[in-house]
Amino acid sequence: MTTGLLAAVTGLGMGLSLIVAIGAQNAFVLRQGLRMEHVTVVVAVCAVSDAVLILLGVAGNSWLSARLPDAITAIRLGGAAFLLGYAALAARRALRPSSFAVDAGGGTRNGLLATVLTCVALTWLNPHVYLDTVLLLGSVADSHDGGRWWFATGAVVGSLLWFSALGYGARLLRPLFARPAAWRVLDAAIAVVMAGLGLGLLLSAF
Repeated sequence: MTTGLLAAVTGLGMGLSLIVAIGAQNAFVLRQGLRMEHVTVVVAVCAVSDAVLILLGVAGNSWLSARLPDAITAIRLGGAAFLLGYAALAARRALRPSSFAVDAGGGTRNGLLATVLTCVALTWLNPHVYLDTVLLLGSVADSHDGGRWWFATGAVVGSLLWFSALGYGARLLRPLFARPAAWRVLDAAIAVVMAGLGLGLLLSAF
């Protein structure tokens, strides 16, 4: 295996290890996939955003946390506020099943613009994205010297594969989510996850 290919495989594995976890962004992609609502756009926004952040990290932006600590704090506070707000909305859906429909069409559809804005916010207001994708991946890529762009390519491919699998694979679970109770459980889980992430970010900012 050549040095470049090895770096690409390493980037693929590390990229997947950072994003294949329950989080606000993944929870949103899963829900959109289950509803079969703007899936391609959501997958594209997540994958392109990750690619941009990975490339920024590899290009040498890991100095942010050292030179602008106040920026990291502001990002954490903004992200915490957004995640807690989204958690409240998910909890409301779980407690009031009448607030959404669960028919074969996936319920009342959200507009494309609202979906994109939510997806962008969940991605770019999440400080873990900067800490993991930009800082961590960027620093590891530097250790590959001439192969760092191969590493970045692997990480970008890993991100695209994961979001595509999550968004398009979710429809296989649609028979289960034809029942209102399943949607209530999903939204309750999303609310818990996002509230936990939001509180964690809020505490880490002080």
